[in-house]
Amino acid sequence: MSDRNGLRYGLLGLALIVLLGLLGFIADRPDSSATADTAVPPSTPGLESLAELNGNAPGRRRLEIQSWTTTEGTRVLFVAAPELPMFDLRLTFAAGSSQDGDLPGLATLTNAMLNEGVAGKDVTAIAEGFESLGAEFGNGAYRDMAIASLRSLTKPELRTPALELFTQVVGAPDFPEDALARIKNQMLAGFQYQKQNPGRLAGLELFEKLYGQHPYAHPSDGTEASIPGITVDQLRAFHRKAYAAGNLVIALVGDLSRAEAEAIANQVSRALPKGPALPKLPEPAAPKAGVHHIEFPSKQTHLMLAQLGIDRNEPDYAALYIGNQILGGGGFGTRLMDEVREKRGLTYGISSGFTAMQVKGPFMIGLQTRAEMSQGTLALIQDIVRRYLAEGPTRKELEDAKREIAGSFPLSTASNADIVGQLGAIGFYGLPLTYLEDFMTQVQALDVAQVKAAMARHLDPDQFVIVTAGPTVSQQDLPPPTDKPADLPSGVPEH
Repeated sequence: MSDRNGLRYGLLGLALIVLLGLLGFIADRPDSSATADTAVPPSTPGLESLAELNGNAPGRRRLEIQSWTTTEGTRVLFVAAPELPMFDLRLTFAAGSSQDGDLPGLATLTNAMLNEGVAGKDVTAIAEGFESLGAEFGNGAYRDMAIASLRSLTKPELRTPALELFTQVVGAPDFPEDALARIKNQMLAGFQYQKQNPGRLAGLELFEKLYGQHPYAHPSDGTEASIPGITVDQLRAFHRKAYAAGNLVIALVGDLSRAEAEAIANQVSRALPKGPALPKLPEPAAPKAGVHHIEFPSKQTHLMLAQLGIDRNEPDYAALYIGNQILGGGGFGTRLMDEVREKRGLTYGISSGFTAMQVKGPFMIGLQTRAEMSQGTLALIQDIVRRYLAEGPTRKELEDAKREIAGSFPLSTASNADIVGQLGAIGFYGLPLTYLEDFMTQVQALDVAQVKAAMARHLDPDQFVIVTAGPTVSQQDLPPPTDKPADLPSGVPEH
């Protein structure tokens, strides 16, 4: 996640791909009942020769995850990593835009304002304070969660003041009026930019049609109507409620002893408002399938298809993950890329994905194509999905996907930053501490019938909510499929 930059880029309208992005191997939800220390046993490190690998994927780093709960009710997950003299700290609050209530944008504004001012320091002094200590602060707000993070060296003379400043910023922000006015203006400028971005318009419309009155329906950044009226008092009230110690998961990775990790977690949780976890979100109602068009003057038409998918505790998660990798989540070589791009040249790229959230997140397919072939392309995509759900993957597709996942999975714990993200997600969604090992075991054990059955249980080819954004033009027949690379659509640069 991009932390504070998440807001900035969001304001520039780069939301379409984010909507399609999987949460990948990361997953979580607070488990306040976990008070006993638990750990995943580490493996013995060793050097493997190429001959020993024998074509298999390299072994992934196993993590010794320790977990406990602070006196204030904060869940903590910690991995000691003494290799580098630094630590990564990530706070994950159930304080995303799904908690906005009647004030869309409240969560995003609150998070953006954290480091704009504390007692005796303005935004410049805060930034200079972290920089002078060689520390990095980050923050970001999304639909399910809000995040604040700190990276610092572990030397006490640097760690101590960095943590003191961090706990001030997260636990006692001032919410200065001048900074609020400035950020509001930036957000309002972003809304004007969005009007020129058909992909962003399609994404906003899609979530509205997919989720109706559910908290996931409105945009995380709020709206032109909601942002101007949000006040400092409302930000402070949201902070007291949503940034409470009981509504938080702490993830910590680095060159720290267990005692030092406990001291950091205690310092953070004591600095926050006192309060419990917020109530679980309601389940979304089933949407009405259908096509919705946004008229927009362009050569390309954006096509977005979605239906309700899964929450992050879905038992079929592993089967759906690999099933979608074959359909459209794995880049080149997927069913959708082969049929839509490689054989017909209708798009530069097409992808699909389950975004598993606290409650049912979306399953989405997205692409751009020639406006005059948009209807035929839409029908082709629906036919590909229908055939895939009816037939399932081939054995070769499944085995290839398993090898690809096994080969890329070590990257999920390749750095301390990767690990702290995994821990935050595991804690937030309440997954077992053995989740990373469990996931790989489950993926490798799946057969074709299991993947086919899981995909068919959770997707219906007749229940897509579809949004198109582009011009109304006369339609042309699609080119026939060919084994040779087809010409790609004009009008947009290749990515």
